[in-house]
Amino acid sequence: MQVITGPILGLIDIILGLYVWVLFLSIIMNWLIMFNVVNTTNRFVYIAGDFLYKVTEPALRPIRRFMPNIGGMDISPIVLLLAIWFVRDIIRRLAYQLGV
Repeated sequence: MQVITGPILGLIDIILGLYVWVLFLSIIMNWLIMFNVVNTTNRFVYIAGDFLYKVTEPALRPIRRFMPNIGGMDISPIVLLLAIWFVRDIIRRLAYQLGV
């Protein structure tokens, strides 16, 4: 059983780690667009921003429905990051207990 669960837990941990980086890139891209540092009329910026939006929005949308409005500040990425870090910690502890 450990032959299968170890690599699966490791793969889930890696995927969640990559998603954290994508979430950080999405946050930075949104800031750059919001403060007019980059312009979405540039084709590369538009494609990159659209990709990051499509990848992160399905996870952020349910959080935004339950979060109260804090005066225009979106803290849903912070909530998602905390949830991902919590799940990664559970996965690592489970892998440690299984001896993987």
